[in-house]
Amino acid sequence: MGRGKLRIYLGAAPGVGKTYAMLSEAHRRVERGTDCVVGFVEHHDRPRTEVMLHGLEQVPRRELAYRDAVFTEMDVDAVLRRAPAVALVDELAHTNVPGSRNDKRWQDVEELLAAGINVISTVNIQHLESLGDVVESITGVRQRETLPDEVVRRADQIELVDMSPQALRRRMAHGNIYKSDKVDAALSNYFRPGNLTALRELALLWVADRVDEYLNEYRSEHRVSAIWGSRERIVVGLTGGPEGRTLIRRAARLAEKGAGGEVMAVYIARSDGLTSASPKELAVQRTLVEDLGGTFHHVVGDDIPASLLDFARGVNATQIVLGVSRRKSWQYVFGPGVGATVARESGPDLDVHLITHAEAGKGRGLPVARGARLGRARVITGWLTGVLGPVVLALLLNTVDLGLANDMLLFLAVTVAAALVGGLYPALAAAAFGSLLLNYYYTPPLHRLTIADPRNIVALAIFVGVAVSVASVVDLAARRTHQASRLRAESEILSFLAGSVLRGETRLEELLERVRETFGMESVALLERESDVAPWTCAGRVGGGLLVGRPDDADVDMPVGDHMALALSGRVLPASDRRVLAAFAAQAAVVLDRQRLQHEAEQARALAEGNRIRTALLAAVSHDLRTPLAAIKAAVSSLRSDDVAWSEEDQAELLEGIEEGADRLDHLVGNLLDMSRLQTGTVTPLIREIDLDEVVPMALGGVPEDSVELDVPETLPMVAVDAGLLERAVANIVENAVKYSPPGARVLVAASALAERVELRVVDRGPGVPDDAKDRIFEPFQRHGDAPRGAGVGLGLAVARGFAEAMDGTLNAEDTPGGGLTMVLTLRAVDAVRAPARLAEPERQVS
Repeated sequence: MGRGKLRIYLGAAPGVGKTYAMLSEAHRRVERGTDCVVGFVEHHDRPRTEVMLHGLEQVPRRELAYRDAVFTEMDVDAVLRRAPAVALVDELAHTNVPGSRNDKRWQDVEELLAAGINVISTVNIQHLESLGDVVESITGVRQRETLPDEVVRRADQIELVDMSPQALRRRMAHGNIYKSDKVDAALSNYFRPGNLTALRELALLWVADRVDEYLNEYRSEHRVSAIWGSRERIVVGLTGGPEGRTLIRRAARLAEKGAGGEVMAVYIARSDGLTSASPKELAVQRTLVEDLGGTFHHVVGDDIPASLLDFARGVNATQIVLGVSRRKSWQYVFGPGVGATVARESGPDLDVHLITHAEAGKGRGLPVARGARLGRARVITGWLTGVLGPVVLALLLNTVDLGLANDMLLFLAVTVAAALVGGLYPALAAAAFGSLLLNYYYTPPLHRLTIADPRNIVALAIFVGVAVSVASVVDLAARRTHQASRLRAESEILSFLAGSVLRGETRLEELLERVRETFGMESVALLERESDVAPWTCAGRVGGGLLVGRPDDADVDMPVGDHMALALSGRVLPASDRRVLAAFAAQAAVVLDRQRLQHEAEQARALAEGNRIRTALLAAVSHDLRTPLAAIKAAVSSLRSDDVAWSEEDQAELLEGIEEGADRLDHLVGNLLDMSRLQTGTVTPLIREIDLDEVVPMALGGVPEDSVELDVPETLPMVAVDAGLLERAVANIVENAVKYSPPGARVLVAASALAERVELRVVDRGPGVPDDAKDRIFEPFQRHGDAPRGAGVGLGLAVARGFAEAMDGTLNAEDTPGGGLTMVLTLRAVDAVRAPARLAEPERQVS
């Protein structure tokens, strides 16, 4: 059975109608006869959404007990047994209740898809992991329930459910999203027009990028070369000259005029003057285009206009920006230039902009190098010079008598000219024709191919030798120039490759994309296998060409060691390009190894941290756990002894000792369990709105009644916290303060509102803590000063800080005026900043 297909309704904010749209689609499919069931849909008491559930089969949910409450989650096993064609699963980013099959709902969906079940789901843009910081900066609310972007990107269909901010606020005001008691707060906080507009823009841009990916894949799969102007893409042609900055800024302004405009700067390295560009200037221009939101591309091409047009058509560009040529007027006799050629050959789909700049007409800043790969026109000209040049010269010399020596020098000049223009073979032809014409017309006896004077034979032999030697030297110099130019271009590419490593661009996909752009390929894949007989597997791949299962199936394959190869599809590369490709292949293997080593290093660090904690735990509990156990054991043995008749007072004292030891053990074990949950990252708070005066008194049950002075006003704003975690955190802080307070000194627990926060201060008059130790006391298994071994394992404050941070709060230590230590627990005030659980679509966040 094949993998199921995933369809996602993406919204910018809660209440735009994602669930309603999903249920409408379900009704349409049921009417068409599709087997469609509801795996999990939450209507949030919205009447219109609840009505849409009628007529749809719902798979019974699984009930889970957690913290004296019962929650319901999707029953994955029941859905798999039912095996429908389509399953509706709402709130893809939801965190499941502890004890569920998976931690996240999107992992449940992955199981359904793997079983061949099609899934329709919903998600809001703020739940995408990559946008968490952006959403927090816009709304002031940190989304705790997120999912990897790749989960949504892999969806077969993504449909945007859009609604204007004004319409969404009207829905909110009419009570169609939240209950009436929450409407005013929501409209004045999370659902402000500015917030909704920014979230809507995020959603639209994200979907637009995804649509762009679909379009590129389609064009690649169907080999569409024509430009589709679905989006303004502006390619800037850079030469490495100082005018590049002007071109980049002008292109950025052009892109701003159209919605979703994109700027791509491209530098083409080839065997001519462009290879002499300043690396420093190119680095400055790369930084500039990236700062303006564009991208920089470095490709190799022998023909600059053709390579530039191929790149522009390959990225579906709509405009090309070039600078006016820096050549002087007389230099145009050598050709029309890159700008004119690109404009002539761009066709009707590409607009070419020639931008004036301060360097225009000042002459080439880059020298023109000549290569052995001469153009067709030069080769033809060379042959015409080598064949017709001696004939024309002979006709001219027949009209004047300059002497044999001068005649030979003139024929030698024609031979050198043929070598300079057309290379070695036209020069050899010129030497052969010239020697025959010299013999026939100017060497006695005239008009015969015989030579009477032996000295003329020597002269003709020297002429042929000099002509061939000069032609060979000129051709060799041309080939050496071409090789030097190509090596320079290759060194620039390799330098860029090394620079990418220094800049920290160590992702394998980025490197493979660079290979694909550099060599103009459709797809690039890095393949590996464990042995000579093992099948090949893909370690990384970019591009939309045909899938490559083996290196032999690709157009170009570059081995990397014995069991790794770089496979490229698109065209066959010349042998001269394989040297640079080999460097890219070796770098790809290094990047892959580095990624794996980093992953292993992270695992090793996690193991080392676990070992450190276990070692500290064993050292800490060796006495602190055994002491109460020993006391309990002694008391129980004494009570069970038949040798002593204990009075009621003695029995009560022994039982009290047993109870104290058991309480102490319970406290220690509780802290150990809480610390383990914090270390493993399994603490996810169940955020609710509560009053501090409801929780703080409950946290004081473990200390003597006369040891604490409580000052928590009832007028304080409510806080967004997990009541259980807050109680444990406050209890640990207060117990620590009481432990270090001098006899008779009471600990003050006071609360106050400060801006958007509520502060709970626990003040003691103990010895205090030096500034350099204030952070260290919050580390696990730390006791300050000369605290006795029986004072605990040093986890109370570490657990308290961990719980505070899990609730988006802070816990810090300050000096108490007059001596002592003050613990400041800062929490979010509900009246100032709404908790995500209330302002986002009601998502159950649990620990």
